[in-house]
Amino acid sequence: MPTNAETALGRPAPAEAETTLVVVTGLSGGGRSTVARALENVGYYVVDNLPQALMLDMAELAFKAGGAARRTAMVLDVRSRAFSTDLAGAIRELRERGFQPRVVFVDADDEVLIRRFESVRRSHPLQGDGRLADGIAVERALLEEARDQADVIIDTSHLNVNQLRRRVEELFGGEDSRRLRITVLSFGFKYGLPPDADFVMDARFLPNPYWVPELREHTGREEAVSAYVLGQEGADAFVAGYADLVNATTAGFEREGKRYLTVAVGCTGGKHRSVAIAEELAARLRRSGIAANPQHRDLGRE
Repeated sequence: MPTNAETALGRPAPAEAETTLVVVTGLSGGGRSTVARALENVGYYVVDNLPQALMLDMAELAFKAGGAARRTAMVLDVRSRAFSTDLAGAIRELRERGFQPRVVFVDADDEVLIRRFESVRRSHPLQGDGRLADGIAVERALLEEARDQADVIIDTSHLNVNQLRRRVEELFGGEDSRRLRITVLSFGFKYGLPPDADFVMDARFLPNPYWVPELREHTGREEAVSAYVLGQEGADAFVAGYADLVNATTAGFEREGKRYLTVAVGCTGGKHRSVAIAEELAARLRRSGIAANPQHRDLGRE
């Protein structure tokens, strides 16, 4: 922990400062849940509905745990204020103990918040027997000091879910964390379709190396089988066509918030054709700048 001198000089202890903390708060209906999901997308460990009185304890746990917990986001809403209303004081205490939290405050116009609550037919958690506008006014007053202390204020009045997510990812995620990652998965149709496949390619139109005695016991990861499969008529066009399809859709998937895509390539048993095609497709996608890796679900099952 920092010494009193360090605190007085405003210098955080180096160890605690290495822990990246984000505190997310703001008005109910403003978009805290979307912000939380976006932070998870870029690698934060997210703790939702954390009582303000436990913020320092959570920060110290994150520091001690290390690893992925070194990037922790704490989401505070009206329910957490049942334990304490001094959010501004809790944030000051974090800073005094050497942490450097970034406070994100989500806000929106009253009219927008009212429409959002009405669209889901929910009451505001603080309106009591009054109107939605009354609850919003009470919450604004409670959060006034926290808003003043915020490092980032995001007005979501004119943002849809995807726009808000992109804004958070731009603020807190590096370029790599926002990139789409593609798994090119080989499989055998006789073992069933992969349930998580986004695209399914069928390589059974190609001659099967199983019927070539010298290739039967080998797999599509080996040069002899790969050369045989990729040398067949239509194989190159098949791989090139799917590479073009994936390339054409990648930017759109990223805009829509998709971070993982599974392209499944099937043959009869998942040993020869699908394996060779998956390896080649993944290699072509990587050459075009896409993060793609081959996996082979059924290799070894025969």
